[in-house]
Amino acid sequence: MAGKRRERLFHLSLRGLDTNLLVVLFFIMIFGFIMIYSASYYTAGLSKVYKNDPMYLLKSQVIYSMLGLAAMFVVSCVNYHFWSILVIPGYVFCCVLVLLLQVPSLGVTVKGATRWLKIGPVQFQVAEPIKLIMIIFMATLIVVKGRRLRSWLSMFRMILPSAIVAALILYFSDNMSTAAILLGTAVFMVYVVHPEQWKFFLCALGVAALVAGVLYYVRNLDPADVAGVNFRLVRIRAWLFPYEYEQDKAYQALQGLYAIGSGGLWGKGLGNSIQKLGKIPEPFNDYIFAIICEELGIFGAGLIILLFIYLLYRIYTVSQTAYDLLGRMLSIGVMSHIALQVILNLMVVTNLFPTTGVTLPFFSYGGTASVFLLIEIGLVLNVNKYSVERRLEDRRERNAGYGSDF
Repeated sequence: MAGKRRERLFHLSLRGLDTNLLVVLFFIMIFGFIMIYSASYYTAGLSKVYKNDPMYLLKSQVIYSMLGLAAMFVVSCVNYHFWSILVIPGYVFCCVLVLLLQVPSLGVTVKGATRWLKIGPVQFQVAEPIKLIMIIFMATLIVVKGRRLRSWLSMFRMILPSAIVAALILYFSDNMSTAAILLGTAVFMVYVVHPEQWKFFLCALGVAALVAGVLYYVRNLDPADVAGVNFRLVRIRAWLFPYEYEQDKAYQALQGLYAIGSGGLWGKGLGNSIQKLGKIPEPFNDYIFAIICEELGIFGAGLIILLFIYLLYRIYTVSQTAYDLLGRMLSIGVMSHIALQVILNLMVVTNLFPTTGVTLPFFSYGGTASVFLLIEIGLVLNVNKYSVERRLEDRRERNAGYGSDF
């Protein structure tokens, strides 16, 4: 009976929408708008790039967020099984997007890194659509191949497609943070369904040993030899010995810590940050959490963390009540992506991790990121809608069956 049902591609309905998820999302977005304006008005007002308009970045973020909300609503009405049909061309598209960065007329270089594509009037960061597409790809791959997950080889084969895309991103766009998030999301999705999860703990021990070895090597480097090593190793050394690099590699990290420390419990008050007045470069991007801590203190920072925890809890709840494995894995993928990005950003800002370009979802300025994050939320909303509707149909069929016996 359930197998003979006719699947609807598009269903415009409010039934099954997770209102709790929507409410916490809107709270986070509004909070984000307030903090983007607070963190950016000084820089935007003095910069010709932003037309000397203190509200330039806020207006841009609001416009992109409105586009993202419209896209979220459309995606929430499209049966999520439809996207599985497109995973193979989607995977090829991801690889092509990365390779297009090497085309001089398309790739845009900012601060020495080529991570943006400009096609006509549209400019976007290629990492954002790739994250979304790879979540759908991994969810579909797990549904199709998941029963074979037994051996070490099958586990690595499942993760290999994401590892290839991550390697392409790292090699062609020098974007290690995106590569790590992409690979981490894939690993977590496979971990959730793997019948022998102890294998992941063994792998984690191996990675920890490798990291310890790198830290030991960097820590014992002769400062005179540092200039000749990879810039990432220099960044790690600056993380280990920040005051040796306080005017260079560790400048932003130290200024962020000064902002966090000066905020205290309640903060200096909204709009009263000192570090955003030219101390922290682009305070509305990666280090916006430091400005939040300075202006709103531990209380405001804790409130934001609680909002993110509740957002992730709602997505987790959708994954646990999903009607099928595909819906569950899509929700798990979105949850792990957002969680990894939030955790990495907070660790970088609090100097628990070397500086890397990880933004804080819905708070850091970024139009492309906002649009695709909201599309991911739209996927989760559709999973919940589909699950609710299917269970209602199951109940009607059971009731109809009982009635036919009399």
